[in-house]
Amino acid sequence: MGRALPLALFALVAVEPAFAQSTTNAICQTSKLPGIIEGFFQLTTGLGIVGLVIVWQADSLLELFTLNPKQKKGVKEHKRSALKSAVILLVLGSLYSVAGEIMNLPLADCVNLAPW
Repeated sequence: MGRALPLALFALVAVEPAFAQSTTNAICQTSKLPGIIEGFFQLTTGLGIVGLVIVWQADSLLELFTLNPKQKKGVKEHKRSALKSAVILLVLGSLYSVAGEIMNLPLADCVNLAPW
């Protein structure tokens, strides 16, 4: 009984890196999963930027025809909110790529989520 516990601990420590490595390779070696994830992220980022442009232009047009200062303030706040959302959308992929490699996340090695 006294030798079983150290042997079990040694086996756990020795097997864990090999298990993590095989899991990482299994995710990265799938033929389409990394490409699907990258494509989905690029599509949503592109749609987010197009949405920002549409919202920004619509708010600018609305701002031209708004006479009430309270409404103008609301439109400017909406534009600012849309810009913040787009910045978060652009920074999120890069942040995952950097933080994922630091934390050894499985998809960070084979999926590039930076939009540029």
